[in-house]
Amino acid sequence: MKDSQLIRQARSQQLGDLPRRSAARAPGKTALVFRGEAETYAQLDAAVNRAANALAARGIVKGDRVALLSHNNRAFVVLRFAIARLGAVVVPINFMLNAHDVAYVLTHSGARLILAEDALCETADAAMAEAGLALPRFAIPHAGTPAPAGWEPASAILDHPDATAVWTDVSPDDPIQMMYTSGTESRPKGALLTSAALYAQWTSCIIDGEMKPDAIELHCLPLFHCAQLDCFLTPDMYLGATSILHDKADPAEMLAAIEAHGVTKLFCPPTVWIGLLRHPDFDTRDLSSLQAGYYGASIMPTAVIEELAQRLPNMRLYNFYGQTEMAPLATILLPEEQLSKLGSAGRPALNVETRVVDDEDNPVPVGEVGEIVHRSPHLITEYYNDPEKTADAFRNGWFHSGDLGRFDEDGYLYVVDRKKDMIKTGGENVASREVEEAIFRHPDVAEVAVFGVPHPKWIEAVTAVVVPRAGASLSADAVMAYCRDTLAGFKAPKHVVIADSLPKNASGKILKRDLRQDHAALFAAQ
Repeated sequence: MKDSQLIRQARSQQLGDLPRRSAARAPGKTALVFRGEAETYAQLDAAVNRAANALAARGIVKGDRVALLSHNNRAFVVLRFAIARLGAVVVPINFMLNAHDVAYVLTHSGARLILAEDALCETADAAMAEAGLALPRFAIPHAGTPAPAGWEPASAILDHPDATAVWTDVSPDDPIQMMYTSGTESRPKGALLTSAALYAQWTSCIIDGEMKPDAIELHCLPLFHCAQLDCFLTPDMYLGATSILHDKADPAEMLAAIEAHGVTKLFCPPTVWIGLLRHPDFDTRDLSSLQAGYYGASIMPTAVIEELAQRLPNMRLYNFYGQTEMAPLATILLPEEQLSKLGSAGRPALNVETRVVDDEDNPVPVGEVGEIVHRSPHLITEYYNDPEKTADAFRNGWFHSGDLGRFDEDGYLYVVDRKKDMIKTGGENVASREVEEAIFRHPDVAEVAVFGVPHPKWIEAVTAVVVPRAGASLSADAVMAYCRDTLAGFKAPKHVVIADSLPKNASGKILKRDLRQDHAALFAAQ
């Protein structure tokens, strides 16, 4: 090696370095528990080296994109770090996508190799056939489903005999991870992140989220999503904390795991917190070990915040607000602020600047609604292969989130709505979140989504889909009457649908795009 390369090696700070550093500090400490199997930090680091050496032997080099299509499991964690250790770009893919959407991600990302869970190999095959791709492919054992012909077992990667330490000359500003946006409104975009962005984001999470090395955290939301992966799992591994990994957010299994492992830390989107609160095991399991709870992905109804404070009085609750492009943290509402600043997303995180601006990007006065914009080293470097969307998002030197919000006089941010979720009805703007909050206060409502649909007179009509609580008898007329009593007339829904469930993506976000499509013709005959 040249002297300059040796200096870069000594100063290395990239995603793939993280397991080695934690193993050096705490080699015998439990890093990961999956399906009852515990792995120390020393074992995890060795496993990452094995997988990195195996991938290198199959031609993966710095800058290559490697697709990872799987539910949560040990292999996902090992492979994510192994890909990064080679300086390649890990591309996690949403396991809920159909073959057509997976084909888009594989083609758009330029993936050179795919590792897929056994039960998802057929979807991956169909995607590659549609895209005209013949990628090297490895099947991760997870569901116990035999992999189709043409798939090598991932054991060839994971059980590679060579555990020699791997180092690749990777700059902190080299691309290392590509997260695809959730696509709740449009085609997903490839959000390209560097190690520098990730380390800055983990630092903000750890310091403002008051995270500790002695934590035991339960991870149940999908790791293909940036919230679970980079707000919680990776900061835990950076600190040397212990991670209990589940492959799905099943309330009964989660409550049992909290009791069994003495879990101290838990992240859930609001929909999952609601599911835990409503589960019959909530009051029979010992949940006293829980010290820190986190929510994000969507707005938490104030009634749920109040209920959590009542039923888990020893748990400190944090709101993490952000988006994929922020890696994903932008603002944090601290535990002592949850009730005094109900409904707020908090203040900018350690490494973030946030403003609320008008359509000309001028800051708006306190209390006025505008678009939320950010500056931060957390940010993506670009939308991959999309210079127009990149330039638009970063215009005037700020990242434009697409969210609408306002600041109060104390500097706390309140997210009013997504720009695309603001309902324009009869010349008035209605924030869907305000209507949702009102409906959620009804004692028989479990979940609600509010959105606009085309209307011949009002242009858009406020429409609500409501899921009743278990055992409750709730009619659309009752909900509409309740809204007329609690909301201004133009904000009250013109139509209410009672449903068994709401469509959600794997990270718990409600898919309003699907709801708008499903109910687009409600007023067509009027």
